[in-house]
Amino acid sequence: MVAPAVTSESDIPLALPSRRRRAVPVLIRAAAALAGGGIFYASYPPRTLWYLAPLAFALLAAALRHRTARGGFLYGLLFGLAFVLPLLQWLQSFLGADFGPFPWVGLSFVVSLYMALAGAAMAVVSKLRGGPVWMAAVFLGSEVLRTYFPFDGFPWGKVAYGQPEGLFLPLAAIGGTMLLGFAVVVTGAGATELIARWRAGDRRRALVLPAVLLVLPVIAGAASWSLVGTDAQAGTRTVAIIQGNAPDDGINLMYDTPILRRNHIAATEKLAADIKAGKVAKPDLVVWPEVATDLEPDPRYDSELSKAISDVGVPFLIGGRLIQNPTTIQNVVQVWDPNTGPGPRYAKQKLVPFAEFIPLRDISAAVTPFVADTRDMIPGTEPGALPVDGTTVGVAICYEVAYDQVVGDAVRDGATMLAVPTNNAWYGPGEMSYQQLAMSRVAAVEYGRAVAVSATSGVSAIVQPDGSVTRQSELYTAATLVATVPLRTTATLATRLGAWPEWAASVAGLAALALAIGSRLRSRSGSRRASTT
Repeated sequence: MVAPAVTSESDIPLALPSRRRRAVPVLIRAAAALAGGGIFYASYPPRTLWYLAPLAFALLAAALRHRTARGGFLYGLLFGLAFVLPLLQWLQSFLGADFGPFPWVGLSFVVSLYMALAGAAMAVVSKLRGGPVWMAAVFLGSEVLRTYFPFDGFPWGKVAYGQPEGLFLPLAAIGGTMLLGFAVVVTGAGATELIARWRAGDRRRALVLPAVLLVLPVIAGAASWSLVGTDAQAGTRTVAIIQGNAPDDGINLMYDTPILRRNHIAATEKLAADIKAGKVAKPDLVVWPEVATDLEPDPRYDSELSKAISDVGVPFLIGGRLIQNPTTIQNVVQVWDPNTGPGPRYAKQKLVPFAEFIPLRDISAAVTPFVADTRDMIPGTEPGALPVDGTTVGVAICYEVAYDQVVGDAVRDGATMLAVPTNNAWYGPGEMSYQQLAMSRVAAVEYGRAVAVSATSGVSAIVQPDGSVTRQSELYTAATLVATVPLRTTATLATRLGAWPEWAASVAGLAALALAIGSRLRSRSGSRRASTT
């Protein structure tokens, strides 16, 4: 009889690692993912720390590199929550303490789930040759999915919208928000891959690709500034933005439309008086914010508004709710000429789910206060390219500026400048208005157009085609901004490509994921056959 082998006490940890020892790497990776999400949030406007974003994705890539899909899902979720929860905190200002944190936390969790799915896929493709490239493609592909699904999507918090300035921004003129976001993510993932290979003692040749991925996007971005034009190719227009102000009343603002109207008419009357007194140069165009008044099917009967516009004596873009009948309401921008009255109008195409329209009303009653008091708005179907006294102005209402399709279609239809009327008074004095302004700044570079951002209570701004802000208002103050902007006709490469970069990155990411899964399945099959022989 053979005596059982005696295992010394010192051998036990090597043969059977303790749970604590197994947990340490998991905790380190979880901490890296959380830190990455927090740093990503810190890089976002109103802060100007754009250069922190690659570091955020370097930490995420470190947590995900060569992990399982299940682990990647967890780390991606942690990264998402650390980023999205503080990013969307302004929802609490909108809903108020009485409604509780559920809508804010719920939406943040849903957005984070997209990042969790991205994390799972990134972990799988990280083992492929050129892993950082496929990791970036997969993450940006998840942003494409979130932009369109479900209920018209929610593109808030895209990587590109945290880059309204800095070295990467010019890439938006080449490949839109997709290329801009891709450059940020691949730079971070490339840095992680370079460090991991260097620590593993890989040969110099193995370090070349990650080094290139770390450096090339930065160089490409800096070199692309020459492609960002600001010259006036079709003359200039002097634009006045009316910010009449609104009460910081959160959700109750839905009942305050008369206050919005009164404030904006008063601000318009003051502009007319200042022009008459020579205090302000007479503009060529005046832009009101989103839903600053109610409009009837035939707004010519609105004598008060008509007189205010006639006193200024130039065309207006009026943001309003068009109430065609009790069941048909649209969020529109109305062209209003001082001589001929109302003209063409644009109706908002991308409506805000659970606010401007209510999906699944019976279920939604549990998470949104709008179900009982609102009717679904009717989305528009035509591009927002409005003719205004010989100038075509591209209009995107509120967060429509985050949708490349909406803005791109207007520019392709001949817009030589852009206007973004918005109503941010709902969301309190937090970061929401600055986050949205960043979208307009990125769009200015992407499409090579100046942007007039008109907000009910701020932040209103004049954005030049290079993304720089030349005039900007404060929050919750009445203000009128007057500035001259260039009209431009050149179509950037991003404008001509349209949605192609989005679909190219998405297809590349899916192909890489399929390849990685197939390779793993073949490896497992080969191992099973070897074990049976």
